[in-house]
Amino acid sequence: MEYTVEAVTSVMRSIKVHVSEDEVHASLAATTAMYRKDVDIKGFRKGKAPTSIIEGKFKKQIAAEATTDLVNLHINEILGELKVSPVSRIDFDGGEMEKGQTFDYTIRFEVMPEIELPAFEGTTVEEETPVVNEAEIEAVMDRIRNNAAEVVPVETPRKPVNGDIVVVSFKARKDGAVIPGLEAENFELSLGEGHALEPFEEMVKTLEPGQSTVGPMTFPDDFLNTELAGQTVEMDLTLYTVKEKKLPPLTDELAKKAGGFESVEKMREAITKSYMESRRQLHRATAQKKFLDALLAQVSFEIPPSLLGRHLDNQVGEAVHRAERQGKTLEAVTGMDPEAYRAHVTPQAEELARAEIFLLAVARKEGLEVTEQEVDFHLRQLAARMGQDFHELKQFYSQHGLIFEVRDKLLADKAMERMYSKVNVVEVPASAAEAQA
Repeated sequence: MEYTVEAVTSVMRSIKVHVSEDEVHASLAATTAMYRKDVDIKGFRKGKAPTSIIEGKFKKQIAAEATTDLVNLHINEILGELKVSPVSRIDFDGGEMEKGQTFDYTIRFEVMPEIELPAFEGTTVEEETPVVNEAEIEAVMDRIRNNAAEVVPVETPRKPVNGDIVVVSFKARKDGAVIPGLEAENFELSLGEGHALEPFEEMVKTLEPGQSTVGPMTFPDDFLNTELAGQTVEMDLTLYTVKEKKLPPLTDELAKKAGGFESVEKMREAITKSYMESRRQLHRATAQKKFLDALLAQVSFEIPPSLLGRHLDNQVGEAVHRAERQGKTLEAVTGMDPEAYRAHVTPQAEELARAEIFLLAVARKEGLEVTEQEVDFHLRQLAARMGQDFHELKQFYSQHGLIFEVRDKLLADKAMERMYSKVNVVEVPASAAEAQA
């Protein structure tokens, strides 16, 4: 096998491969031998059919498999010799091998650009010192009380307000017919938390326990169900119960129940420590980004189209997911359809892609690697956060080619930490906004 490499662009390689007639013959013969061993031919014992019969009966299959196997072998050899890793799929152009002929084909793929990394060792980087935000500490303490609150029916019948929990039954009708999926019995709802449409909650707030009402309700124009968006229905609603939360006092006993703390003071200390660590990590990440941005401003390189496309897909996908969690469409939230939004976030995607390319170049220079155990640990953490099975999540990532993205992310993180360990970090006072908070 012989090949020539053409750098179409700084990130695109085209490789022309020439296969001799002898290598074609050997590859076809090896695949034919496998067929001869494994297939059943009437009139012959398994593995004893003449080669000519095997070639005649399975000519197309043999040519296809032999070509695939040989090309894959060549690709591994070529990539190893060139010491390159494609960042895109490998496109193949060449048809199939034929007996008694040479074989020529071309493969094309994208690669990371070569970067001349600027010197950064010893650079002074400013990192803000975290300060305690007492309002946020108190907010955490309030959430602890809220989580431990007792939910009880209101003592005196009254109309519900935000913060109350109600039990209702409802049916939505259009032209007198109940709309499928828009009815429920003894449905429990926390008011004021965005779990239901505002017009529905406002209707609930007009009732006292035991009362019913029937009235029009209009769905918003940006409602996720486009068949109902902007439509007015007749809502039949009954309120059964209004419950309220009774917050417990902030005592040592509550601290013990909430997290095994000895006292309220110990709980406050733990919350403050956790808050400070979170703030410290935030300031560190902010300082690292400023440091990386300054380095990126010193270099210029082309972004592989497939890498930019992946970041754009992620940006659009995340935006769609956020909109759907609100029960809305992307267009309703952003005022843009997916294509327009894709164009809108292109600068951000380019910034992310440039950072990834730069950090992976640092990783190569520093000889950094990511182990299978580190990938598994990351996926286990992700599975735990998402409430999914680790093995099922890993299988999904493997089947969709996402393991490589995970490995690159972890490698980029390692590169950032390695770079940061070689600079002079100076703590500076927190920004005025944080200090005032």
